[in-house]
Amino acid sequence: MAELLLSGGTLIDGTGAGPRPNTSVLVAGDRIVAVGAEADAAAVTGGATVIDVSGLTVMPGLIDAHVHVTLGEPASNDELFHRREPAAAAFVAAHSARRILQAGVTSFLDVDGLYNIGPALRDAIACGAVEGPTMKAGTYALMTAVGGTAGRFIPDQGTAGYAEVVRDKDEMIRVVRRQVKDGSDVIKVHVTGSIPNRPGEIQVWTREEMKVVCDTAHDLGVTVGAHCRGDAATLDSILAGADIIWHASYMGEAALEAMVEHKVAVGPVFTFLANLNQYGPKAGATSSVRDVFRNEMEQTGAMLRRAYDAGVPLLCGSESGFSITPYGHWHAREMEVFVEHLGLTPLEAITCCTSTNAIALGQQGEVGTIEAGRRADILVLEGDPSLDVSILGDKSRFRHLLCRGRQVELAPVPERTPLPSERAAPWSAVSLTWELAHS
Repeated sequence: MAELLLSGGTLIDGTGAGPRPNTSVLVAGDRIVAVGAEADAAAVTGGATVIDVSGLTVMPGLIDAHVHVTLGEPASNDELFHRREPAAAAFVAAHSARRILQAGVTSFLDVDGLYNIGPALRDAIACGAVEGPTMKAGTYALMTAVGGTAGRFIPDQGTAGYAEVVRDKDEMIRVVRRQVKDGSDVIKVHVTGSIPNRPGEIQVWTREEMKVVCDTAHDLGVTVGAHCRGDAATLDSILAGADIIWHASYMGEAALEAMVEHKVAVGPVFTFLANLNQYGPKAGATSSVRDVFRNEMEQTGAMLRRAYDAGVPLLCGSESGFSITPYGHWHAREMEVFVEHLGLTPLEAITCCTSTNAIALGQQGEVGTIEAGRRADILVLEGDPSLDVSILGDKSRFRHLLCRGRQVELAPVPERTPLPSERAAPWSAVSLTWELAHS
């Protein structure tokens, strides 16, 4: 088996330990076989190919715990629900997976998506038919008819876009079982949703309904992630048995206590909010939307910091898949937000995005650290992210990338143009009134 030695770099191993200068890493096949002096000694006897990485940082490949690889970067719910055909969406998802890989992401969780494309793409990557990071994948997000995050675009029954509506407990059991049969690694539940004429999101699942989903999924060895933008929804989801809480927006004391007691992993997925808040004007976002998201980050961040300090696993997810979070651009952004808004050190944020994020994949001890026996997912870059984590978003700094032990070509993936009818084409940005025409 051919061996590769990354020689003399500064190692950030993903465990939370500080950087280790002049530390080599030996790879054989898809595995890390030795680190440090043992790697140098083994390479001498094994005749490894040597890559000099002195002056560079060697670290685990990034893990993104919250991606929507099949959505195709819609700018509106109209595009997402009405302008995505199965076959075309699958081809676009394969292209998007390559863009995610070249952003230094070697594994990701596709939390939910269109049709059953996610599991199919996962398997195509695993067998070598498509180039991309290692994937775990969900299928449709479970919703009740009263609301997901798309209001009246959610039907009263059946599927639409990334949503599957379940109407009673028997149907919840049947759909969870079918999704597992279809290859889903995780069941996603939209515990809160938005409906017309009501501000924010409201809880649209009961604790008893959530428990039905969790019990059924757990009996089949599958985890449950709960989308919760609300305090009561977060509490009920934890007590019902959810494995991951997404967002945990406006979490209160009781939900925090339950999260700490049960050590339920939480992924705030602040990147979408942070992008709108900081860069929204450049993308044409309204100030009212920016104000709502800024308030959510401020109120939720302090509670999440308390959860983190109490030992709750904190996951990094980018929400990639929308026009505000296009593929290949923002997979390191959550670490910046953790440093800026939660007060984590850059090294702590890196640990969240590597070894802690392995929890989202169910691959603890397999990925996320540079240790003997771990999968050879390795990023080599110029600069020290333990001092400035934002440099992980700058792909121009990347020098080498290994995914499952194979070197990844870092030449940029060409940007694609929109498919026919993929984008909504408004007649105008505003109403053409008489007054506007004559002003």
